[in-house]
Amino acid sequence: MSTEWNAGYVTDVNYTFGYYGELSPLRCRLPLLMVGRHAPKIENACELGFGQGLSVSIHAAAQPGINWYGTDFNPSQASFASEMVRLAGADAKLYDEAFAEFCNRKDLPDFDFIGLHGIWTWISDSNRGVLVDFIRRKLRPGGVLYISYNTLPGWSASAPIRHLMKRHADVMGAPGQGIIGQTDAALDFIEQFFALDPLYAKANPGAVDRLKQVKGQDRKYLAHEYMNRDWHPMYFADIENWLGDAKVGFASSAHTLDNLYELNFTPAQIEFMRNAPDVSLRETIRDYCVNQQFRRDYWVRGVRALVGHEQIAAIRDERVVLTVDRESLPTKVRGAVGEAGLIDTIYQPIYELLLDYKPHTILELETHVGGKNVNFAQLSSALSILLGLGTIQPAAPGQDVSKAKTRTQALNRAISRRSLSVGDIAHFASPVTGGGISAPRFHQLFWLGKQNGGKTSTDWAEFAWTLLRAQGQSIVKDGETLQGEDNLTELKAQAEQWGAKVLPVWTALGI
Repeated sequence: MSTEWNAGYVTDVNYTFGYYGELSPLRCRLPLLMVGRHAPKIENACELGFGQGLSVSIHAAAQPGINWYGTDFNPSQASFASEMVRLAGADAKLYDEAFAEFCNRKDLPDFDFIGLHGIWTWISDSNRGVLVDFIRRKLRPGGVLYISYNTLPGWSASAPIRHLMKRHADVMGAPGQGIIGQTDAALDFIEQFFALDPLYAKANPGAVDRLKQVKGQDRKYLAHEYMNRDWHPMYFADIENWLGDAKVGFASSAHTLDNLYELNFTPAQIEFMRNAPDVSLRETIRDYCVNQQFRRDYWVRGVRALVGHEQIAAIRDERVVLTVDRESLPTKVRGAVGEAGLIDTIYQPIYELLLDYKPHTILELETHVGGKNVNFAQLSSALSILLGLGTIQPAAPGQDVSKAKTRTQALNRAISRRSLSVGDIAHFASPVTGGGISAPRFHQLFWLGKQNGGKTSTDWAEFAWTLLRAQGQSIVKDGETLQGEDNLTELKAQAEQWGAKVLPVWTALGI
């Protein structure tokens, strides 16, 4: 029997604690409806290769109407995710099984939503075959598949860097060095080599910039991104060929800004793409236009288009909620072709209604902005931008919010307890959005200080400083490590900002 249970995947260090909102079944509805695709009711959901499981933990706690299943072959990560779910009082069936084992379990239901974040790039063809077969057998008609993956042509120039890193680690890396040490050694080796001006670096000046960018990234992330045995960026058509056997068709980008042509393409490029009648060719042209490196897409088993009035009626029923403070409201948006200002006469009426931080149906928004000469098409485009920027999020049904609140509070307490020592988890769960909200470590500590009876920003700052000082930790500001009471002064300023800007939003979002 083979002892290579990791199938060539990095296990020396655990994956980062990332949260990915696209894995939320609640969130998939609006992007699908906005491009005229039917969005199903989701009762059973599955995440394959969930890493540390922060996303599945948050979604299991915050979306009580959905039954969650999932697997990650790393037992340490599966154990952490299961513990988070247990502490939240939620119910999710999470395993540490390989794909071949999990996907052939006899006790799995049919699913309305299956999520694959990133993992597709780092597995073997045999495992891809297992996943495609699973999707074919277990995704219900009308069900949604979320898949993200490293994309060509965007990786073409820098793929050789990855190859050199992995080759150096395979040939020169010492077993006792560990994957982080091997990663650092490989980066140093490539930097020395590039200093010799190889023709590759001259022909691909972007690769040199890419190396500088890579060297500044988190080493755990780099180990998982670059150092696995299997690593296969793909063209859109490659993914389409694989998923064709599962009877799913492309529906929409999960990143709503991608769907707005005017932000990402020149007028001539837009005209060129619209003359391409084939979806696969059109998506390929899109990727070439923006040099796409990473795609985040929704696919549907039996893509069903909504006719005009049916689409508008479905969109009007959806609810959204504002998730940033007034001062953080965006005034511009950046796309592949540059930056565009957000027109005040369209966006200010939207903000007027949403600034009460309550969920509102899009019909309510349409009625409100209609009196300010904003039509439905303008509203829909604006909401796509605001959703893409993270300024708004879909809101959960009212009955789910009350059911979820106890569980999200328990999960947030478990997350914040970890922040007493480290800051590797940077999200809390919101019962209102059914998903994650950004929560950096110091914000979590201020929240804990308030939970423990602190009434003022000074109380919250002193609570945080007591913890940091006891552990010999100091704040790094503008590249400088603060000394002594300067830490408390900085924490007081941050706590005051948190209390004024963040706390009211968190309160409205049930945090």
